[in-house]
Amino acid sequence: MMIDLSDKVAIVTGGASGIGRGICLVLAEQGADLAVTDMNLAGAEAVAADVEATGRQSVAIQVDVTDRASVQAMVDRVLERFGKIDILVNDAGIIGVGEWWERERPSDADWSQVFAVNVRGVVIVSEAVSDHMIGRRSGKIVNIASIAARQGSPDLPHYSTSKAAVASWTQSNAAQLARYNINVNAICPGLLWTPMWQAIARKRSRFGATDSDVEGLSGRELFDQVIEETIPMGREQTPDDVGRLAAFLVSEDARNITGQAINVDGGRRMN
Repeated sequence: MMIDLSDKVAIVTGGASGIGRGICLVLAEQGADLAVTDMNLAGAEAVAADVEATGRQSVAIQVDVTDRASVQAMVDRVLERFGKIDILVNDAGIIGVGEWWERERPSDADWSQVFAVNVRGVVIVSEAVSDHMIGRRSGKIVNIASIAARQGSPDLPHYSTSKAAVASWTQSNAAQLARYNINVNAICPGLLWTPMWQAIARKRSRFGATDSDVEGLSGRELFDQVIEETIPMGREQTPDDVGRLAAFLVSEDARNITGQAINVDGGRRMN
């Protein structure tokens, strides 16, 4: 099966690094033109250059997904540049504010900002983009949740709760938009060595390890230990893995798949 996204236009939020960057590059490899959007404009510009190196068109846009005016300006700019939006991938997400890994429990600011970005941000961007998709009676939306949505976290309860909300929103939004021929699905990535996980590694107690268990381990060594102990397939996941599933979900091969949250986690969570 060959995925053909030729002449499709995709927006990826949080596209400047990690999973978002991987998704941008995979979609470009399958023929899509990309709007790489992020708060980090320099990072988005670097990824946009990588996209253009594949032969596709790209634009980098700075956007604050928690601000409706910023989001609408982003949508308007994409439409001005490309004339349409076929695909939206909501990847922008955070785990906390400041040095959140230093806190034993999340602060009120952690809770508020994580929900503002991870939940309300997804809703705000989805509503702005779907207004255009509804008019065309066509579109594909993919929300990046997490396996954290499937299981609680003793040390990152605000993050896992926000991702559970993303999975629930995916179902609600899929039901809202199905009559307009718009598919909405979610991906639940497992363990990936990205800048976000590098920060998570600092909060070692998340994995129930005692100090003696992890004493002297680097962040990467701790990550590898978690992979060995918790992933049945025994290997980490990559941004490309998530990107390949996203490419399938936004293709016509997935036209009858909507409202689903699919794990990409090497079997860590089976359901």
